[in-house]
Amino acid sequence: MAMNLGNAGGDADVMVEMNTTPLIDVMLVLLVMLIITLPIQTHAVKLDMPRPLPDQPVPPTPPVVVDLEIDFDGTPIWNGQPVTTRLQLDGYFLSIAQQADQPEIHLKPNRLAKYGAVAIALADAQRLGVKKIGFVGNEQYLE
Repeated sequence: MAMNLGNAGGDADVMVEMNTTPLIDVMLVLLVMLIITLPIQTHAVKLDMPRPLPDQPVPPTPPVVVDLEIDFDGTPIWNGQPVTTRLQLDGYFLSIAQQADQPEIHLKPNRLAKYGAVAIALADAQRLGVKKIGFVGNEQYLE
C-alpha cells in the first residue's frame, strides 16, 4: 500500500490516498478461485426406486382403472360422464371405498381448471376412504 503525501511545494494540506489496485486484484483472484472450486451442479434428481423381488409373481389381471377428469370449469367427469353434483361424486367415491380391492382412480385435471375444484375432489376422496388415487396427464404442464 502506498501513500501520497502531496506535492513537494509544501502545501499545508496533507493528501492521504490509499492505492486500491492491489485490493481489487486480490478480490478478483479470490472470486475466480471460488468459481473454479465450486462443484458443477447437476440438474438430475437421483432416486433409489425399489426393485421388484425376483420371486414376486406378476398380477394375473391388470387393475381396474377409473378415469376422473376435472374440466376447465370445475366439472368432474367420471369415466366420460359429467357428474352434476358433489353428492353424486361422493357416491362414486363411497362405492369404490367399500370395495376390498379398490380400483385405481386416475385424476386428470384440465390445465385451466381451478385449484379449488381439484382440491375438493381430492379431499372428498380422502374423506370417504379412497386409497388408490394418482395424477395422470402432467405432460400438458410442460409447455
